[in-house]
Amino acid sequence: MPRLSRNPVEALARLGYGARGVVYGLVGGLALLAAIGSGGQTGGSRSALQTLLAQPLGRFWLLLIALGLFGFCAWRVLEALTDADRRGSDMKGWAVRGAHLVSGFIYAGLALFAVNLALGRGSGSGEDQAARDWTAWLLNQPFGRWLVGLAGLAVIGAGLGFVAKAWRGRVAERLSLPADAQGWVCALGRMGFAARGVVFLLIGGFLGLAALNASSSEARGLGGALQALQQQPYGWVLLALTALGLFAFGLFGLVQARYRHIDAPDLEDAKAAVARAGS
Repeated sequence: MPRLSRNPVEALARLGYGARGVVYGLVGGLALLAAIGSGGQTGGSRSALQTLLAQPLGRFWLLLIALGLFGFCAWRVLEALTDADRRGSDMKGWAVRGAHLVSGFIYAGLALFAVNLALGRGSGSGEDQAARDWTAWLLNQPFGRWLVGLAGLAVIGAGLGFVAKAWRGRVAERLSLPADAQGWVCALGRMGFAARGVVFLLIGGFLGLAALNASSSEARGLGGALQALQQQPYGWVLLALTALGLFAFGLFGLVQARYRHIDAPDLEDAKAAVARAGS
């Protein structure tokens, strides 16, 4: 459970980490069931939320997850603008903060999708179609193929960063954990970041193909990346291992909701940061 805080920004951030963890847990769990032939699906976050709708109190859970994802969006944006995580102002720090800013808007889109789903306003397009739509829009811009290629390289870079983080084992740096929890939490985090790295590398590779072929149909989202794994020789093994990692990252997100160190700005500082960015 997220730790309660008097700072509303911190409370939103903790709820956000928990909501993101639930989404990844759903994606990983459903993909694992698909890998072992027990139902499930190799869909992305949106498909997982659609599955949740059919469960008891599904609309309530969707709205709660949407609230958490909006909170995560707010935290990502404020963290990027105020450098609340002390990333610094060097090239690496700005790159991380920029990536967090982009991820904030991505999770805002997922939150809107969850709200519309809960209110019965239509399910909208899946992640693969959304990826193709954005890719088609970029391709139609000046230097569109270069833009798509740069986006692919950025996603591949993020994937390599996740794999490196898993390899080094530095996944609990910002967690204030009890001593007896260090081992299993680090194991969850390493599995989770490795799996995220794999799917990001695949998504970035598909964007690279879209740029080379000037074809938005090559682009895929999380669900498409999982399906690509499933279609390889011994694909069920590759899918099962990746799904386990995504499920582990979901559990790791719940740990982050409780134990992550969050030096959140107060509301006045947050408003000032947003005003500076807007001006």
